[in-house]
Amino acid sequence: MSFWGQLNLMDPASPIQEEMILFHDHALTLLIGIFTFVCIMGVSLLTTKLTTRTIVEAQLLETVWTVIPALLLLWLAFPSMRLLYLLDDNSNSQMSLKSIGHQWYWSYESSSSTFDSYMLKQCHNRLLEVDMPLTLNMLTSYTNLLTSADVLHAWALPSIGVKMDAVPGRLNSMNLYWNYPGIYYGQCSEICGANHSFMPIQVMVI
Repeated sequence: MSFWGQLNLMDPASPIQEEMILFHDHALTLLIGIFTFVCIMGVSLLTTKLTTRTIVEAQLLETVWTVIPALLLLWLAFPSMRLLYLLDDNSNSQMSLKSIGHQWYWSYESSSSTFDSYMLKQCHNRLLEVDMPLTLNMLTSYTNLLTSADVLHAWALPSIGVKMDAVPGRLNSMNLYWNYPGIYYGQCSEICGANHSFMPIQVMVI
């Protein structure tokens, strides 16, 4: 991968991740606009020779610089709230599976199979490949029930925009959906012990 290819986010493989990238670009537009405006104002204040010590208030100016930031926050908040709602929506789930975090491997349970997934010592993608990858269908909505058998873990798959904690004694759920076939990699994103970096997630979508 080229240097410029690493500056952007990972290619999206799900509708949720596509929405996240769109929101990222939306927020970045606002941030770049604010940064540019502040730079222009800073340079103009440093270079101008016009000063005054008689103006003690400017109500119109104060109203404008209060209202405009509030409108910009609303411009950022509405897409953010919509995205949060989409992340929690499991209404269209077609199948379910259960992921259980252990120190330091993952166990998967579905209606047809139960298996443990351990990291491979010798593999092409170091620290990412497992002996038994999770195999799922493309264009099928899954509900992933997540828990832990010992300590806190986190099931994270950046290419589809999901990350959720696996908490002992508690079931959390997330929606999984893929637009494209392929092999997708993730890792435990919670510091769960000495071998935290050796419990990868590999999903094969067919």
